[in-house]
Amino acid sequence: MISRRPGGPILLVGADGQTGQDLRRTLSPLGDVVAVTRREADLADADALRRIVREHAPSLIVNAAAYNAVDRAETEPDLADAVNTRAPGILAEEAARLDAALVHYSSDYLFGGDLFLGPDGQPRPFREDDPTAPLSAYGRSKLGGEEAIRGTGCAHLIFRTSWVYSRRGRTFLAALLRLEVKSEELKIVDDEMSSPTWAPSLADATALILAACWSGGGTASLRERQGIYNLCGRGWCSRYGFASAVFAHHEARGRTVPRLRPTTSAEFPTPAARPAFSAMDTSRVRETFGIGLPDWRVGVALCLAD
Repeated sequence: MISRRPGGPILLVGADGQTGQDLRRTLSPLGDVVAVTRREADLADADALRRIVREHAPSLIVNAAAYNAVDRAETEPDLADAVNTRAPGILAEEAARLDAALVHYSSDYLFGGDLFLGPDGQPRPFREDDPTAPLSAYGRSKLGGEEAIRGTGCAHLIFRTSWVYSRRGRTFLAALLRLEVKSEELKIVDDEMSSPTWAPSLADATALILAACWSGGGTASLRERQGIYNLCGRGWCSRYGFASAVFAHHEARGRTVPRLRPTTSAEFPTPAARPAFSAMDTSRVRETFGIGLPDWRVGVALCLAD
């Protein structure tokens, strides 16, 4: 039985987003959840954001909102910075003022520069203390958000995650499912590697971590284990590998699926540069909290099970 934290409510910002919709469900056993959507909170409006926090006086803020238009950020860097850098800093300032705690989601796109090799000579997943080197305006804005939060001194958990997907919204999986029914062949990029993360499992893990370090002792308890944690599906694959797993699951159930052809990112140029390898090591979150997400293939199977 999860104990409910007394005091102010949990303020969930970005409650209508990819992960936010699942956080509504998983956070409810921990306390009263005030769910704020994008229409109710313009993260680019600093004054409005402060008013919302002060109106509800939460004991915990969970920020699941972000500017995720990676390519558009190249032409809208100020908006990306407002939402991904300044807004998290404002939430952190307000959390510090209230002696509340903050949970924030960051990105694997902080990486992309130098790779680190394992004993086998192959790239190893990035650790939390590896140097960051974002290649895009989006990545720089997410790194700025981390720095803004840490600079306030508020109690915080920053979860770096990657390739978050579900059947809904504008995700790679959702696009695959649409194309599956009207395509005979699909070319999929095979030279970008990261760790797919099923949104419900990310929300579940977030709630379990908070149950372990916040619901019983509040801000002071969370502060003892605050910091940055990689929280994503274990292992990694390319977009082609992900699509192959999705279609193999459907084919095993008798569905007709398109032929897949691997290709390179050079064949599909985008305004924003993306890291060729940005998989992340999740050892720290498992060692600290005894919690981690399953292998990315398990997430795919669970997502497609119903």
